[in-house]
Formats: sequence, structure tokens, C-alpha cells
Amino acid sequence: MKSKDTVRLSALRLINAAIKDRDIQLRSQGRDDGATDAEILGILSSMIKQRQESARAYEEGGRLELAERERAEIAVIEEFLPRQLTEEEIEAAIDSAIEKTGASTIRDMGRVMGELKSKYTGQVDFGEVGRRVKARLG
Repeated sequence: MKSKDTVRLSALRLINAAIKDRDIQLRSQGRDDGATDAEILGILSSMIKQRQESARAYEEGGRLELAERERAEIAVIEEFLPRQLTEEEIEAAIDSAIEKTGASTIRDMGRVMGELKSKYTGQVDFGEVGRRVKARLG
């Protein structure tokens, strides 16, 4: 607040509000322990995905200043996520998950994705990972 970084302040407020909303939702379901770390990582990942889609839409509409603001918010949100896996690490993780689950066909994709999500939430783009797993099993 003191540095007058309005984009950072706005992003931090949005993160805080999203986590509080999730806590309220959990309380209404009878869970008083609050959001888990994995749930918070999921919230942050979805916030990034929303901003990426918005930035693309703004660019297509010629609103470059708004697209840049979305990208700046993405940078702030990413500070709270674990380090992203490299291409080699993603391939190794997919190999390991396929081996661990004994997957051999596309029908086993759900088990493989579940294994990956349990270990790498917030560290990879699961849309892209899903396409890679499907290509390997299909």
C-alpha cells in the first residue's frame, strides 16, 4: 500500500476475497477448518486461467492496456504458486504416474490425472498435461 502499487494491491485483495469466499462456502458445508493448501493452489490456478482468458479477449478487442493489467495481475498471483515444472519434469511426472497407476488405455486417464493432481497442483497446466496424457494413452 505504501509503494502505491495499485495493480499488486488489487491482485492481493482479489486473492484474499477468493480465499474468504471458499472458506465461507466450506463452512456452509459443515467444514470449519478452512481451505486446504491444495484448495488454495486450485483457487490461485483458476484465477490465473481467468486472467489469461481475459487478456486474450482484451487483445482481440484491441484493448492492450487492459490486457497488460491482466498480465500484471497474473505475475502477482504466480508469486504465491510453487515453482512451475519444466518440460522434462512434466514428462517424467507423466511417466511416473502412468507407471504407478498401471495405466495402459484411455480409460485409465482419470486415475493418471488424479495421481498428477495430488502431487503437482499449482505446478503445471493440467489442460496441457491432460492432452499429453491422452496422447500417450490413446
